[in-house]
Amino acid sequence: MTAQYRDSTVSRRAVLRGAAGLAGAAGLAATAGPATAQVARRRNGPARNTVAVLGAGIGGLTAAHELAERGFEVTVFDRKELGGKSRTIPLPGTGGDGRAPLPGEHGARGFTSFYHHVHDTMRRIPLPGTRNTVHDNLVPFSVNDPRYPRAHGLPDGFPLMFGFYFDPRQALTPEGLQRILIEGFLKNNLIPLPEAIHMAGRVVTYLTSSEDRRSGQWEHVSWWDFVGAASRSPQFQALAATGLTRALVAAKEYVASTRTMGNMMEGFFLALLRELTGGPKVYEVLNGPTNEAWLDPWLTHLRGMGVQFRPGHALDGFEIAGGQLGGARIRMPDGSTRLHQADWYVCAVPTDRARQLWTPEIRGLDPALARMDELTVDWMSGLQMFVTEKLELGAGYNIYLDAPWRLTSYSQRAFWDVDYAAKYGDGTIHDGLTIDISDWDTPGILFGKTAKNCTHDEIYQETWAQLTAALNDDGKIQLKDGIVREWLLDPGITWQNGRNQSDEPLLINTIGSWAARPEAHTAIPNLFLAADYVRTNFDLATMEGANEAGRTAVNALLEAAGSSAPRVQMFTRESIPAFEPLRQLDAERFRAGQPNLFDLG
Repeated sequence: MTAQYRDSTVSRRAVLRGAAGLAGAAGLAATAGPATAQVARRRNGPARNTVAVLGAGIGGLTAAHELAERGFEVTVFDRKELGGKSRTIPLPGTGGDGRAPLPGEHGARGFTSFYHHVHDTMRRIPLPGTRNTVHDNLVPFSVNDPRYPRAHGLPDGFPLMFGFYFDPRQALTPEGLQRILIEGFLKNNLIPLPEAIHMAGRVVTYLTSSEDRRSGQWEHVSWWDFVGAASRSPQFQALAATGLTRALVAAKEYVASTRTMGNMMEGFFLALLRELTGGPKVYEVLNGPTNEAWLDPWLTHLRGMGVQFRPGHALDGFEIAGGQLGGARIRMPDGSTRLHQADWYVCAVPTDRARQLWTPEIRGLDPALARMDELTVDWMSGLQMFVTEKLELGAGYNIYLDAPWRLTSYSQRAFWDVDYAAKYGDGTIHDGLTIDISDWDTPGILFGKTAKNCTHDEIYQETWAQLTAALNDDGKIQLKDGIVREWLLDPGITWQNGRNQSDEPLLINTIGSWAARPEAHTAIPNLFLAADYVRTNFDLATMEGANEAGRTAVNALLEAAGSSAPRVQMFTRESIPAFEPLRQLDAERFRAGQPNLFDLG
C-alpha cells in the first residue's frame, strides 16, 4: 500500500500558475546549527533578502521557517499572540502555588496520518534538552478508538468506513470495497440495507472518479446532494451526510463541495488501509497543551535562526509604489501606526481580514484577489471544561453525531502524561475536556436557541446538556454533574448587542469555491499569500492546508527572487493505486460527456 501523499519531484505548472509552479522541487534538509551560525548565514544570504511575514498562524510560521533556513531575514507580525488559532489560551487567574494557569485551547489539536507537510515541519523542530523533535510529542491512536455517542438510546454510530476492521485486500476492487462498506453501514443496524447499498455505491463512484471529473463536476455539487441525503432516513443523514462534514471537518453538508469532502473521505480511507497493513495509526493528538508541545519549541527554533517576532502588531494595510508593495502599515501596541518596509511580503492573515486589505488599488493590480469576496467563512470554536476528576470517556476522543451543535470532544488526560493537579490550576483540577462547537446556526435542546444567540453562560449550559444527552442516556453516568470547576469559551467569541461575534472565523469549502481562491503568488510582484484560503492540493482549511500554503508561498518567492536555494519539499495527494485504470477510463468518459461508470444516481 503506497502512502496517501508522496514527495512531489515534478513540475506542477499544470495545476499552479506562474512562479508557484516550482513548488514540487526537491526539499531542503533540516538545519539544526547554533544560532550564531544561522545569523551569520543570514547576513551572507541573498540580495533583497528582507521578508515581512504578516500573520503568525501555522501558514505564517511555516513560511518564516522555510525562509530562515534559506538565509532570508524574516520579521513576523501578528495582532495577537503567536500561533493563530492553534495557540494555547491560558485561563487568567487560575494558577496558584507555582502551578501554571489552566490551559485553554481553540479546539482539539488533531492530526491524521495523511497530514504530511505538518509532520515534516514537526520533525525539523528540536525539543530543547533532548534528542527528540516535536513530532515525538504526537500520540497516535487507532481508527477504532474514537467513539460516536448517540442520544435517545441509539447505538453508537460510525460514519462511513470508520470503526470496523476488514481485510484490506478486499478493498482493492470496487466490488470488494462495496461489500466492505455495506457490512460496515449495516453494523448495529445503523441504516437500512437499501441505503447501505446506495452509500457504498456513492463512495465507489467518487473513488473511481478522475481528477478532471472531481474538479469539473463534483466541485460544483454539494455533499448532501451527492449522497442523495434529502430523500433518505434521518439515520442516513446523520451518519453519511452530516458525520463526515460537520463533525469531522466543520463543513456544512448542504453547501460543502463534494470534491473537498470526497478527497477527505479518500484520505481517511487510505489512512485506514495503511493502519490495517501495519502502517501508522490514523489519528494523532499532541501529548500536552499546544504551546508546550509544539509552538514554544518552534518559536525557540525560529528565534535561533534569527527570526524576529512582533506580537501585538496588527497589519492595517499596504502602501503601493511602482506597481508593487512599498510597505506594510503596522498598528503598534500603543495604537500608533508605522510603515514597515521589506523586499518581500508574505500575507498570512485569515480570509476575512485579508479581503479587507484588498483596496481598489490592490484589486486593480491583481483582479483575482477580488474573487475572495465570494469565499464563505463560518465558525468553529472551542469550549474548555476543567473538572475535578479524571474523565473516563472511552479512549478519550468522542464525536457526538446527534448533537445539534455537532460537538466533538477529547479528554486531555487521556493523551497528556502529566500530573494535572500538580502542574495546572489551584491543585483541585484533575482533567480538562476540550470541546469543538462546529454548528453555530442550529437551535439547541435546552434553550431552543442557536449558539450565536446564546450568552456565554447559556453556551456552556447547552453544551453540557448536549454532551450528557449522548453520554448519560443509557443509565450509565459518564459525565457527572458538579465536576466542572472552571470553564473557558474561546475568547474570539464575544457578546455584542445581544448576539455573539467571532473574531476568528474559518474558511469553508463551499460549492465552486476553488475558482475564488487565489494562488500563493499574486500578480503584485512582491506579495505572496500563505494562509489556508490559498489553492493547495490538500484543499481544506486545516493546519495541514496552511502549512502547504506557507511552503507554496516560499517556493514562489524563491522563484521571484531568482534564488538558487533548494525549493521547499512538497507532498501531493494520492489515490488507491488499484483504482487507477478506472480513473483513467473515467477521464475519457468525462471528456465524452458520460457519467462515471458506477454513478447510478
